Amino acid sequence: MAVVTEYAYQGPRRGADRAVLLAHGAGADMHSSTLTAFADALADAKIPSLRFHFPYRSAGRRAPDRAPVLAAAVREAAAELARRTKLPDGRLVLGGRSMGGRFCSLVVADATDPQPAAGLVLLGYPLHPPGKPDQLRVEHFSRVRVPCLFVSGTRDAFGTPEELRAAARKIKGRVSWHWIETGDHGFKPRQGSGQTMRGALEAAATSVVRFVRGL
Repeated sequence: MAVVTEYAYQGPRRGADRAVLLAHGAGADMHSSTLTAFADALADAKIPSLRFHFPYRSAGRRAPDRAPVLAAAVREAAAELARRTKLPDGRLVLGGRSMGGRFCSLVVADATDPQPAAGLVLLGYPLHPPGKPDQLRVEHFSRVRVPCLFVSGTRDAFGTPEELRAAARKIKGRVSWHWIETGDHGFKPRQGSGQTMRGALEAAATSVVRFVRGL
């Protein structure tokens, strides 16, 4: 029985040599303006992407599924992207917003059955719950051996730049960064910073395209 039933594909149907899976965050869905901004930028660069709904969203629930279901959904969506693009798993970049990106990293770093991938794009990685810096979500980082791009706001309550940089030292693959100055967990810059949400997203999307092209 399929875990994932709703997909949104963008970009060329044939001829691409890489593609990107974009998983949504816990409080959003695959149609969120933030996630679609990255999908649009990738499509403009002729890079296919696939967004999908975790099962709880398709069922109209607000609370995320249990971890095994979320991980299975990522694997199934990756297989669907490979099928649509006719690319091997090793040519796919996995990632997404917050929880979605975290579970992409978890399946790629699985201790017994790691999901092949060309790289990871972690958009607002939820390093720890807000106000609980001792509850780090990094137990799998030492098993991540692919290139990673972290895109994060400098005032993200889920992890400061200093905390993220320290945690990422465990990652075996090459690590790249894109910081959104004064951006929060949703990438929104502080009012009066001189930045707009649109500008911040455009710059972040450009960094994602550059990272994916460079793999």
